[in-house]
Amino acid sequence: MDKNFIGREREIESLTKCMESNQAQLVVVYGRRRVGKTFLIESFFEDDFAFTYTGAYNQPKSVQLMNFTDEIRFQTGANIDVPQTWREAFSELRAYLSGVDKDKKQVVFFDEMPWMDTHKSDFLPTFEWFWNSWGSKQKNLVFVICGSATSWMMENISDNKGGLFNRQTCRIYLEPFNLSETEKFLKTKNINWSRMDIAECYMIMGGMPYYLNLLNSSMDFRQNIDELFFRKKGQLWDEFTHLYHTLFNNGDMYMDVVELLSKKKSGMTRAEITEANISSSSNTINKILGNLVSSGFVRVYSYYGHKKKEEVYQLCDYYSLFYFKFIKDNYGKDEYFWSKSYENAKINNWRGNSFELLCKDHIRQIKKAMGIEGVVSEEYDWFTRKKDNKKAERGAQIDLLIDRRDMTVNICEMKFSRNEYSIDINYEEELRNKIEAFRREAEPKKTILLTMVTTWGVKKNKYSGIVTNQVVLDDLFE
Repeated sequence: MDKNFIGREREIESLTKCMESNQAQLVVVYGRRRVGKTFLIESFFEDDFAFTYTGAYNQPKSVQLMNFTDEIRFQTGANIDVPQTWREAFSELRAYLSGVDKDKKQVVFFDEMPWMDTHKSDFLPTFEWFWNSWGSKQKNLVFVICGSATSWMMENISDNKGGLFNRQTCRIYLEPFNLSETEKFLKTKNINWSRMDIAECYMIMGGMPYYLNLLNSSMDFRQNIDELFFRKKGQLWDEFTHLYHTLFNNGDMYMDVVELLSKKKSGMTRAEITEANISSSSNTINKILGNLVSSGFVRVYSYYGHKKKEEVYQLCDYYSLFYFKFIKDNYGKDEYFWSKSYENAKINNWRGNSFELLCKDHIRQIKKAMGIEGVVSEEYDWFTRKKDNKKAERGAQIDLLIDRRDMTVNICEMKFSRNEYSIDINYEEELRNKIEAFRREAEPKKTILLTMVTTWGVKKNKYSGIVTNQVVLDDLFE
């Protein structure tokens, strides 16, 4: 592999074991669009494939089969007629693979497999037949399946209860880069921004390699954002609609749910979403939410001490949040919007909310900085409402609780600022109220500690003593 390849150590280790096995391998690679699945496979195998085929988006079976035939002809030299069914197509593939070197690993790569499974195509049962009747018996065969439609990959391949049940030998879910990997990736592009700029870039794009690769080293951070998102016909100006329509059938319904979630920072319960989205049935909403969660656009969590039925769905896709906040109603109006509006109140509010999401995506790094990386824990949000009959008991909300197995709970406060964060008398009172409200209502028989996660640390003053330990932005890059 290229020595400049960034991250993916566990995935590379898994693929290496597949190549070293003396049994047939069915490798399933999934993860949301733009995360780098195809790049990983092509880089690892260095284009040493026996056969590759990529599904065509929104094309019927006839077109898929014509494309498949073209690839067979081009890659193998075989002069075959266009098959009428997928069974005929897989028979041709089997005939070709039967004649290749049996002493060498033969890697077959099907990219964007969900797009091949068109209506009434019989693609999936035919693939099951191919693998179970022949492929699984070929000790030198490594068959790699890849797809961006994560929900389809999970339902039809990973969690298949039919002919592919328990057949995959390797399953890889590819996640976005973390901050450290993002920084390393940008350096390979000769982009040497400050960590503040990298963090803010992450809060717009997430750790999506495709988006990051579009950044131009000859421009500063703000110029890049204007160029990609706000310039007319910029490379990401229509990404939102394209993204959801290529991943999901009835993409408009998914976008409606995502837009609804974008309006409430802390998320919504299933009941709240169903009630607000009156155009869709409860069963449809359930399916949409499940697919959004499995695809990594939405996270689902429980409030500390609350019942499972009160699970909350929170939009956690950075790009989607940025789109609804700044792009949707601004596109084409100001091509220099980000550079000119960089310090307005709306953007500063967005930074604070997005930094909280950034922290939640780097829990491992936070725990490492706190010296509790090896301690088993669960993470929650928590809130309590004001007691009407008790004026002294105010409401409180905590956006991150780290509930540790060692009988300790860390209440984490996350603050984005350009300098050291200064705690004043009002904020100290708010922090004490959160601690006491949690102690009073949750009644944990555990030690409660206050942790501040900030960009530059907490400024030492007469109010900062309430903080037990600190985590700074540099720690999130570990």
